[in-house]
Amino acid sequence: MKKQILLFASVVISAISFAQSKPSFGIRAGVTSSSMKGDAVNSLQNLLDYTNGGVTTSNHTGFFGGVNASIPVSELISVEPGVYYTQKGYEMKGKLNLKGVEFLGANAQAKLSSHYVDIPVLLKLNFNGLQLFAGPQVSYLTKADLRTTAGALGFNVLDKTMDATDQLNRWDAGVTGGIGYQFPNGFNISASYDHGLSKVDANQNFDSYNRSFKVGVGFNF
Repeated sequence: MKKQILLFASVVISAISFAQSKPSFGIRAGVTSSSMKGDAVNSLQNLLDYTNGGVTTSNHTGFFGGVNASIPVSELISVEPGVYYTQKGYEMKGKLNLKGVEFLGANAQAKLSSHYVDIPVLLKLNFNGLQLFAGPQVSYLTKADLRTTAGALGFNVLDKTMDATDQLNRWDAGVTGGIGYQFPNGFNISASYDHGLSKVDANQNFDSYNRSFKVGVGFNF
């Protein structure tokens, strides 16, 4: 991970040294739709050792926002490092096997809400406002909460929240890429996809990886 951070730093420094004009700065925010791929269900069930029965999964909707710098290398190419707070996570539904009340068939929902600081370094191509971008990204997990709820016969029989931070890998390395459009007044829109390459599980027992779609709006000053 230290090598990756040093690589990111060297990319930014190199971009600045080749910059044809002064960098500009911007802000960006939007919504995320995140999930975990691989052995994601097994990983989450490992935290919920009382989960049993059929399981269905769904994406977790969250928020992202932060700042970036655009470093021009040529009229067509720029490098954009950024720092963003990003909500990621995962959701699944199944059945609980509650001792003594198995006949109730309680339906349970588990929601993993993880909070990351994302640091992407993007290579961006600009075609008269239309932008294509891609690059590496390092993420640091600041906190993760796992909330489990269950109900049967119209009653809430379980509502539990636990701190899952120590169960997850603090660092995540990945790649990101997408498309956007920059308007002449500084306003911009973008859509991107983050593909995590590091195992989410802290003990490396399961091949679970972060995946996330982002749609955002921003403004360059």
